[in-house]
Amino acid sequence: MKQPAPLRSVIRRAGSSRAAPATGGTRGGVGFNSNPLLAIRLPAWRSKMLLFTLFCAFAALAGRAFYLMGGVNTEFLQKQGEARYARTLEVPAVRGKVTDRNGVVLAASVPARAIWAIPDDVAIDAPQLAQLAQLLDMPLAELKRRLGHEDRSFVYLRRQVDTDVADKIAALKLAGIHSSREFRRHYPEGPAVAHVVGFTSVEDRGQEGVELAHESVLAGRTGSRRVIKDRLGRVVEDAWLREPAPGRDVALALDNRVQFIATTALRSAVQTHGAKAGAAVVLDARTGEVLALANWPSFDPNVPAAQRQAWTLEHLRNRVITDTFEPGSTLKPFAVAAAMDAGQVTPATRIQTAPGRIVIGGRTINDTHAHELLTVEQIVAKSSNVGTVKVAMELPAQRLWETYTGAGFGQAPAAAALGFHGAVAGRLRPYKAWRPIEQATISYGYGVSVSLLQLARAYTAFARDGDVVPVSLTRLDPAQHVASVPVIQPETARAMRRMLEQAVGDEGTAPKARIPGYRTAGKTGTARKLRNGQYVNAYVASFAGFAPVSDPRIVVAVMIDEPGGGRYYGGDVAAPVFAQIAAGSLRALQVAPDGPLQPKPVLAAARETL
Repeated sequence: MKQPAPLRSVIRRAGSSRAAPATGGTRGGVGFNSNPLLAIRLPAWRSKMLLFTLFCAFAALAGRAFYLMGGVNTEFLQKQGEARYARTLEVPAVRGKVTDRNGVVLAASVPARAIWAIPDDVAIDAPQLAQLAQLLDMPLAELKRRLGHEDRSFVYLRRQVDTDVADKIAALKLAGIHSSREFRRHYPEGPAVAHVVGFTSVEDRGQEGVELAHESVLAGRTGSRRVIKDRLGRVVEDAWLREPAPGRDVALALDNRVQFIATTALRSAVQTHGAKAGAAVVLDARTGEVLALANWPSFDPNVPAAQRQAWTLEHLRNRVITDTFEPGSTLKPFAVAAAMDAGQVTPATRIQTAPGRIVIGGRTINDTHAHELLTVEQIVAKSSNVGTVKVAMELPAQRLWETYTGAGFGQAPAAAALGFHGAVAGRLRPYKAWRPIEQATISYGYGVSVSLLQLARAYTAFARDGDVVPVSLTRLDPAQHVASVPVIQPETARAMRRMLEQAVGDEGTAPKARIPGYRTAGKTGTARKLRNGQYVNAYVASFAGFAPVSDPRIVVAVMIDEPGGGRYYGGDVAAPVFAQIAAGSLRALQVAPDGPLQPKPVLAAARETL
């Protein structure tokens, strides 16, 4: 390529200058410092700007160094530095135990491990990754997703892992995979006490039942440790910042033996009758303590948190405390007791119930089986709707309402005394709003709703001398005085005990509630269910009673929801469950028999009214 003429001439002149003297003179050629290229003059502001820019850059670096290293704000760098050699570890506290009244453990914490990872440090080949997923019982895709978490400094892989599994993982010596100590809740009795004890979350916090209600007592105080490692990962310092404080134990009023008896009998009845659900509760008639509280269907609180999605509301509902139903004829004794307290009737008072129906406000109330002249005792024993209505309608509405409210209907049990959350109040309208037909139906258990716990507590008025005591799920101090609330007169309560004992006799509606060796008393209930404002052909069968009659020790209430197979009367469905629970409970509590060891055979079929 030819070079431009001017450039060639410059090069020739420059070349000839190599032979020139070093003095740079002009003799014999052109001097180096006279090169035309060097003669080009640059603007002076460019060099000054470059110098100024370099000066500013160095000044900024010096200022930043002073800002970071001079103590103006070292918090961020301190944290970043410490993150590379120091770590503060939370040390979980041991959660308090839940026991029954005899010290049997119902819930306890067992050692477990939390498996976690630092994704940036993880270096695992495919076979090791598959082995880790298998040990964690986790799909491989899920494990990869967690290791790809956006937080590259920490991610949990699995919580509450068994210690033997954690040891197997540690033996793999996988880079970036770590474990830390924690606790997992264990429930030795499983579904039998699930609705009472409840369960905890993966964070070991109470979610349901006593675990939730007594969280502040059971939960301990978490501790913390500061661990410092050298550049090789060796621990050079390990110091407590705060030691963990264990939680306190909670002793329940439950008797584990009675609880097992109640759960077994209830489960058998629900399965035998193809029922939707069932519930049962056993109270100590003297103290109001809950000796058993059973629901079926139930759930297993030992199931890991990750697998609890299979639980439904039907499994979790504590029907004894949170569900309400129309109790039917189990409320008739309270209407009769109110009339006796008012002096309007006595057990021997005769009431004409023929022709087995009565019309009030254009509505007809019927007896399932027509009777004629009945005493008040027989009205209770035979569960006559007509007889009960005639007795109740002679009372001022306020008097009947006061008896019901005094027994606890329409009011939620006090949470402080019960030691449990979620107890419902049920429904009992103010007496001033009652129409005559409402007063009539309320007297035999329609138009009012109660929980099974309320019903059981109300029956302590008959088991005691007319007073009721607060219900408690936690064990009471034997020396503690239990304040009671009077509902009916003591002589009325004693008379009602005799009448309710007749109700489980041959001529009563619940002969299947009798048990060998003990005198029992109680009342059946059968009520249609209300849906969308209409009564449907679905029933709730119930029974509430106590034993032994000579000196009542326990009160038992049973509810079977929607029994099938064409049998839905309380005497057929709920009374036998009462008998099984009461018989087992009295023997477990070593209560002395007070009745014949061979009761008369059941001669009459159990009958019940709606």
